[in-house]
Amino acid sequence: MDRTYRKNDLVTVTIEDIGTDGEGIGKVDGFTLFVKDAVVGDVAQVRITKAKKQYAYARLEKLLTVSPFRTEPKCPCHRQCGGCQIQALDYKKQLEYKQNKVRNHLIRIGGFEPELIDRVMEPILGMEEPYRYRNKAQYPVGTHRDGRVVTGFYAGRTHNIISNTECYLGVEENREILEILLAHMEEYHIPAYDEETGRGQVRHILIRKGFFTGEIMVCVVLNGKYGEKEYISHQAQLLAKLALIKGMTSVSASINTEKTNVIMGKEIHTLWGSPTIHDVIHVRDMKQTGYPCTGQQLDFAISPLSFYQVNPIQTEKLYSLALEYAGLTGRETVWDLYCGIGTISLFLASGAGQVCGVEIVPQAIEDAKENARRNGIHNARFFVGKAEEVLPAFYEGKQEEVSVSDGNGSEDLRHPDVIVVDPPRKGCDGVCLDTILRMQPSRIVYVSCDSATLARDLRILCDGGYEVKRVRAVDQFAHTVHVETVCLLSNRKSKPDTHVKLSLSMDDYYRIKEEGKNNQ
Repeated sequence: MDRTYRKNDLVTVTIEDIGTDGEGIGKVDGFTLFVKDAVVGDVAQVRITKAKKQYAYARLEKLLTVSPFRTEPKCPCHRQCGGCQIQALDYKKQLEYKQNKVRNHLIRIGGFEPELIDRVMEPILGMEEPYRYRNKAQYPVGTHRDGRVVTGFYAGRTHNIISNTECYLGVEENREILEILLAHMEEYHIPAYDEETGRGQVRHILIRKGFFTGEIMVCVVLNGKYGEKEYISHQAQLLAKLALIKGMTSVSASINTEKTNVIMGKEIHTLWGSPTIHDVIHVRDMKQTGYPCTGQQLDFAISPLSFYQVNPIQTEKLYSLALEYAGLTGRETVWDLYCGIGTISLFLASGAGQVCGVEIVPQAIEDAKENARRNGIHNARFFVGKAEEVLPAFYEGKQEEVSVSDGNGSEDLRHPDVIVVDPPRKGCDGVCLDTILRMQPSRIVYVSCDSATLARDLRILCDGGYEVKRVRAVDQFAHTVHVETVCLLSNRKSKPDTHVKLSLSMDDYYRIKEEGKNNQ
């Protein structure tokens, strides 16, 4: 490398790859550049924004040659908004990028042989229409420098609101709802919340829609006690306007007085209509050409605090894969860890002997129990707590009332046939993984929203006696860098005599991830 590059240097680079955060990657004289908003195949003039010894970050200044994979985004705010990192990339190329992202993480972080991954990895499941797919949106509310109340989304890596009521990933009703709420705030001089001072009333607006039922929910997050008129002035006029929107079913207020980045408060008050909306998820036969529905479906009640997958079309594919990978015959005992409102658990229950779901959020467990009741499912039980605490308690015989149904006792739960995990981005806790290895289920189905932590956890499970049999990515979040993955692991029947030592610590994982990014 003949030259050292510095901040504000202007250089010309050909983009040859895509990074894990969607940035374009190119090299100039052996010096690696990570360029926001650049697409593979672009030749661009870029300005360096942050320089390191062997690599630098840059922003796109001018396109000299437009990539054949570049497409015109629908959203005029896509470059500023932190939501759609790769909307300018052709959708087929997006799917290729996500398939490779999962593959590379399994090889580089998980340490699996490329030949193995290529043998077990199936083609990614994409979308027919990669717009208007989100059934949930959370809009921050703020004040523009000219004094207007605005809403939209945060600019990338900031809390600066980009004023925009038309997100093309969300449903069309969102815009009308937002405009009604903003107009109401302006008319009655209701101030937006200010993060720095902690003053102001309206913090966020949550909108959810049931894609199959058409039911709509609006929840306004307020910085104060419900009922004080300075927080929702002229409430009746507002509710009357919202009620005219087709499908409107629930309007509520969430009270959040904490200085926190957590959006929703724990206190919810229904202002109009029902406290929940409902939606339907179908189980489909993934083996059949054309992806037909097999007829099995479940109805779910969704509250403002419920975790519910935001892309209903792809969720059906994701859950159908999980059910297929579980390989149930009607007799199995199954644990479903990080179960949310019981969506996967209840589908598993239809083909299993008994299912136990675990989730740390109490409201989600209440929703799961109600969803089991409304769908007539009696062989599922749900427990509140951390997976790394509840699971060991059962295994060590410290948990009472372990039987879920007649004839199925504690021994079945200590040594289940199948364990399904669907953890948050940080992956599974080490204690949880260790307990899974001691329980020795025949199969583990791992549903992941972060292929990097997935790779780390699969390495631990495989070192403990399992082998990866199937892997498939599902594009839940078109135009973003995020991708869901479903994996099937099978027990090799080589049970270790002692607890397996976790082979990769979190510190090691982040070090390897950073080294991998720098070496791209």
